[in-house]
This record gives sequence, C-alpha cells and structure tokens, in this order.
Amino acid sequence: MSIKHTFKSQVNWTINEGGSTTNPRTFSRNHNVTIANKVADLQVSAAKPFRGDDSLFNPEDLLLSALTSCHMMSYLYVCAQHHIEVLSYTDASEGDLEVKANGSGSFTTVRLQPRVTIKDESQKDLALRLHTKANELCFIANSCNFLISHKPTIVVA
Repeated sequence: MSIKHTFKSQVNWTINEGGSTTNPRTFSRNHNVTIANKVADLQVSAAKPFRGDDSLFNPEDLLLSALTSCHMMSYLYVCAQHHIEVLSYTDASEGDLEVKANGSGSFTTVRLQPRVTIKDESQKDLALRLHTKANELCFIANSCNFLISHKPTIVVA
C-alpha cells in the first residue's frame, strides 16, 4: 500500500521597471517562493554564475540542502528504531553541477559528509552502517538521478 502526499509552492516574479526579457543578460532572476502555512517566503535568485544575486538562495542551494536535510531526518529515524542516542549531527555537503555547451546541465555528484556524535561506544559500528539504510529511505535521494556518496564520521561523546 502506498500513500500519496501533495506538496505545493508558488513562484512570483515580475520584470523590473524598465527591464526586458529580450536580452538574457539583463533581466533580474530574483523572485519569491511562497509555500502555504510557512513562516516566511523564500527570496530566491539564480546562482551567481548564472547572473543571479549571490546573497539569495538559488535552486541549486535548495536541492543540495533538501537532500542533506532529508538524509539527516532519515538517519535520525533509523537511529531511533535501533535505540541509538544521537547527540549531534552536522553535514558539510557538496554537490557538483555540470553545465553543457548548449546551456543545459545537471548535478553529477553530491557528497554527504555527516559527522554524528552518539552516546554509546558499543553502537558506533551500527551507527555508521545505518547511513546506508537512511539513504534507502530518503525521499529526496530516491528522487535523484545522480551519484550520492556518503563519507560519515561517528564520534562518541
């Protein structure tokens, strides 16, 4: 049995006064993303290499952070199932985007590098192996068509 959930967002963009989309080098990429019942809108632009505002979120940032966050939540879930007490979790993830000559592109690799602090030394090996199970459960990872590698570190407090 499967359960379907629908998520919705709304993108709002308007041309700047005096602007034009007839020249791809000059129009603003800045826009708002609204998600119902959330505390704030997201201020989004293109990434800096694509003429965006580097101070704003960009779709590539959001994809990488969604994958990193989803893996963490999946990992905490499987740790809870195995009664592993996690004290902290950080991940300095990185993703590679390859742009082709025709302007299309895609992510080719994401490297997750979680550093997890647990309480019980006897659970260290299991805590390390559970990253594989977390990847299998991660909704975002299951939606990606690029390599996702994991280089976890487990520390005992």
